Amino acid sequence: MAGVRRRSESITATAAQSPSSLSLSNSETPISKIEPPLILAPPKLGVVFAIAALSFVPFFYLLLVHYDVDPELKRSIVINAAMSLGGFIVSIRLIPVAAWYLSRRNMFGYDINKKGTPAGKIKVPETLGIVIGCVYLVITILFQHCTFSPDSEWLVEYNAALASVCFMILLGFIDDVLDVPWRIKLLLPSFAALPLLMAYAGHTTIIIPKPLIHYVGLQTLDLGQIYKFYMGMLAVFCTNSINIHAGINGLEVGQTVVISSAVLIHNIMQIGALKDQHAHAFSIYLVIPLLATSLALLSFNWYPSSVFVGDTYTYFAGMTLAVVGILGHFSETLLLFFLPQVLNFLYSCPQLFKIIPCPRHRLPRFDPKTGLLTGTKDGTLVNLFLRLFGRCSEQSICIRLLIFQVVSCIFCFWLRYILAGWYK
Repeated sequence: MAGVRRRSESITATAAQSPSSLSLSNSETPISKIEPPLILAPPKLGVVFAIAALSFVPFFYLLLVHYDVDPELKRSIVINAAMSLGGFIVSIRLIPVAAWYLSRRNMFGYDINKKGTPAGKIKVPETLGIVIGCVYLVITILFQHCTFSPDSEWLVEYNAALASVCFMILLGFIDDVLDVPWRIKLLLPSFAALPLLMAYAGHTTIIIPKPLIHYVGLQTLDLGQIYKFYMGMLAVFCTNSINIHAGINGLEVGQTVVISSAVLIHNIMQIGALKDQHAHAFSIYLVIPLLATSLALLSFNWYPSSVFVGDTYTYFAGMTLAVVGILGHFSETLLLFFLPQVLNFLYSCPQLFKIIPCPRHRLPRFDPKTGLLTGTKDGTLVNLFLRLFGRCSEQSICIRLLIFQVVSCIFCFWLRYILAGWYK
């Protein structure tokens, strides 16, 4: 869904070139004579720095001031954050370069939500999630040298997690290039999750909620292989839920930034409460680079977008968050952070499962005269918000949906606080 609005009007290589031009090698094709070099609009760093402050300031306050965190763990987190900052800077520099190469290979599209305006005629490079995914992997791989010893028991699961993320990036890029059908897309995350599931050596038990212990007769229940099946389904849901809650400039990356920020705060709160510190530290090591590189992409993808993220990014972000929740042992809390995505999925089910007709693009209707979006009857949160709260600009609907994401995460923290000691 992240790529639907551009692929419908994308120009493919075979359509753009004549048979004679197709026979030329890359060095013989006078690309520079066909069109001028691509120049992206400057990154919107002001917006990104404001969002970064809201994301990182609470986390580092809890880490450095509020909680008495082990100095060695604190050192590792600070090193991870410093490396992630470097990844942010590298991503800012690489995105324009990659955008030029992708556009040269006709991997660009037009923004349907600006159709009929001058902005709708601009070629927008797509699949820029490949840059963020590669930078993320480099950061997380290099970070092993600073934290894990060669015989660390966490190293196997850490590398398995990176293998799953890498696999998902590859499959996402294949999807962007080949436009894989939806029935195949649903299966891709289950293959990418295999390295993690095969290497997972954590517990497979669940804690029975206290109100149900009297009826069940057990305090814990070992699910065995069923628990691994649940983890695989969680990976499938996280990747596809971000992929279908999309279609607006900044929405795919924005929701990832909000969820990642909530995951960071949850992890440091659990470390401060002395609960499963190693697992939550493991989660922090993986999510800080995700947040930093996503902020770099957001600076180009915020309205009006200079680049499109593609399915490569949505799959990468979803799989990374799933891995973080699984290895951090807080999959239930992660689903609460994904509340808008859960609602969007449930609302989309009649169309996704062909109970009612499902058009290729379930986007709102754009009025070029007013520049406003109008909600259609398609089952997405984007259209539902537009129908409930009235027409608005693309930037406004994105901000409303991200505020809803923030409120959902705050609700999750409140719910955990209210139910603590009673539910589990």
